[in-house]
Amino acid sequence: MKKYIYILVCLPFMAWSQQVLKGHIYEANQTNKNYPLAGANVYWMNTKIGAVTDLDGSFSIPYQSSYKNLIISYVGFKTDTLNIKSSKDLKHWLQPTSSLDEVAITARNKSTFASYLKAENVMTMSSDELLKSACCNLCESFETNPSIDVNFADAITGTRQIKMLGLNSPYILTAIESVPTVRGAAQIYGLSFVPGTWVESIQVTKGTGTVINGFESIAGQINAKLQKPVEDSKLFLNLYGAANGRMELNTHLNTKISDKLYTGLYLHGNLRNQKFDKNNDSFLDVPLAEQINIMNRWQYVDLDKGIVSFLNVRILNDEKQTGQVNFNPDNDKFSSTYWGSEIDTKRLDVSGKFSYANQNITHRNFDAQVNFSTHNQQSYFGQNIYNINHNSLYSRAIYSSILSNTMHKFKTGINFSLDHYDEITGIYSNTSNFEREENSIGAFFEYHYDNLDAINVTAGIRVDNSNLLGVFVTPRLNVRYTPWSRSSLKASLGRGKRSANIFAENQNMFASSRSINIANSNGNIYGLDPEIAWNYGLSFMQGFNLFGRTADVIFDFYKTDFKNQVVVDWENPNQFSFYNLNGTSYANSFQTEFNYNVLQGVDLRMAYKYYDVKTTYKSGKLEKPLTPKHRLFANAAYETKAKSNGAQWKFDATYNWLGEQRLPSTTANPELYQLPYYTPTVATVNAQITKVFSKVFEVYAGAENITNTRIQNPILGADDPFGDYFDTTLVYGPIFGSSYYLGLRYRLN
Repeated sequence: MKKYIYILVCLPFMAWSQQVLKGHIYEANQTNKNYPLAGANVYWMNTKIGAVTDLDGSFSIPYQSSYKNLIISYVGFKTDTLNIKSSKDLKHWLQPTSSLDEVAITARNKSTFASYLKAENVMTMSSDELLKSACCNLCESFETNPSIDVNFADAITGTRQIKMLGLNSPYILTAIESVPTVRGAAQIYGLSFVPGTWVESIQVTKGTGTVINGFESIAGQINAKLQKPVEDSKLFLNLYGAANGRMELNTHLNTKISDKLYTGLYLHGNLRNQKFDKNNDSFLDVPLAEQINIMNRWQYVDLDKGIVSFLNVRILNDEKQTGQVNFNPDNDKFSSTYWGSEIDTKRLDVSGKFSYANQNITHRNFDAQVNFSTHNQQSYFGQNIYNINHNSLYSRAIYSSILSNTMHKFKTGINFSLDHYDEITGIYSNTSNFEREENSIGAFFEYHYDNLDAINVTAGIRVDNSNLLGVFVTPRLNVRYTPWSRSSLKASLGRGKRSANIFAENQNMFASSRSINIANSNGNIYGLDPEIAWNYGLSFMQGFNLFGRTADVIFDFYKTDFKNQVVVDWENPNQFSFYNLNGTSYANSFQTEFNYNVLQGVDLRMAYKYYDVKTTYKSGKLEKPLTPKHRLFANAAYETKAKSNGAQWKFDATYNWLGEQRLPSTTANPELYQLPYYTPTVATVNAQITKVFSKVFEVYAGAENITNTRIQNPILGADDPFGDYFDTTLVYGPIFGSSYYLGLRYRLN
């Protein structure tokens, strides 16, 4: 195995190279700020050698002295032909074409877009998309994205849980700045620890994706890029208040220390101290909560030497209190007078990134990242205790270059991770300790073939050696083919492997009277074996013109086939059981999406999803509980044309419909505590209006769940919370009902 790792790491250094021209394309405007043009075409005259600019307007293209004329084109802008005399980095500003202003505005403001050209099925959400709703944290930022489902995890904590391809968040690798972060102890609440205003953009990848970020992804990958001090506003202020009692403050303070050094201080605080019980079941509809979140981000930029580096330090304190309205933790903790819960989390993150681009041989790049985090959660749910301390170290080094020309690219590197878990669980008077250390070292190699006219291929493989998972190989393949104009046919397959953190990932089970049973004892993780799954996918995207306006349609089909799975069995209403799969388990996901620019400034997005998710339980093969087979999504957005000072109106509305969902069996309960086999359908509508007064100030107002949809009895056995039939986990829709909010944003550039 050492031989294979050596080969994977060393093979790329044998490659020889040629010169490459790099640069950035921007929109010419009246201000001093650079507005990058994503998706601009850059190619050499009389050749088939070209490139397309990334989200930040950057591109790289092979260069030879015989290449003289570089053509740059973008819809709605004048096409420019530049005479190139050297491979020196290029910056160019395209002028808008007055006769095509309408088209240019639509393309420039597209806040979410899927890539036609990447081999992976990636959708990018810019910060503009995150501002379309009450985006208070990373989890809530997906409310306007049809590819991600956002559900409530239980009836008391107010926690949102995301799903992709019909599978829960543990099967999605969620990274911050390409470092796997929302995992382990942070799996359930971690998305709420990343404020939405801190996020610059989000990349959502369906399928197992790239091997570079690790072996744990099965259903997909999510990567959030944070705001950069060198590009963010000098001062940003966001104030938010909602009728559900939530108040929030976000402040960004960015300072230029020198020509090469910048720093940003990012402050976030939210508070909810009002009690609500709209359904009169004696339990809080939303928890009392308080969070303080502070990040100091440093950025060093030396373009002459090709060096960019970051240093981040973040501290978090998050406190939640929930349970019955009359619960007082000072008097009622662990008592049987009132049922209550407290979840207190303290977290520290320290991360660093170093990037080097060889200025003499411009296609050679080196990146190194190190991240350390310590996560401590002290919590109890009624008389059940769950405490976890998770220390994590992650490091990675990547070298990227080309093989002969930029049609053949590669990335290779190594990474090391170390996780130490210390968990305490049980009744407060009788607890058990679960402690383990998990470490792995891996090497990876990923090859990219880019022929933009016809086909793209990303083929990756990694070899990992883990003290608990053993030595194993993770292959992944993504292919993109263009059968005809404005079309993209993509296929993917890949393997994922992961340790199931059964307590951290299923914390809602503690808020019930169910006992916990681990049926296996021979595995390395809680007596269980690791989860292994293959994911296969097909995606087709076609762009076209409809009544003179741009439109596209997307069809996706993905299948996840588990070779081993840690089954979470709720079918006995008195017990949560965990055991390794003995049979079949799969998730089939079909999605069709339609995007249409109806009029100038008016965009429509509609989607339908069908899920077929089944697992073999001890009681037989059943649909996965609380997973609707059918979902409908629609989003309409309208923006007025911005005036010279930036003033405009923005309107956004989102509709979600969920079909019926299977509930776990409750037939063993007395009739009073039995539920139907399927839930009713659920429909919600969210809307927001934003008035932009200028480039520095705007006010927004909105409503969540306008139709006031809510579950009337979300807690089973709420009348007897210390009885045998108490269960808060059977939640399939909103609990609070409609909520209205108001906020403002101020920027000083």
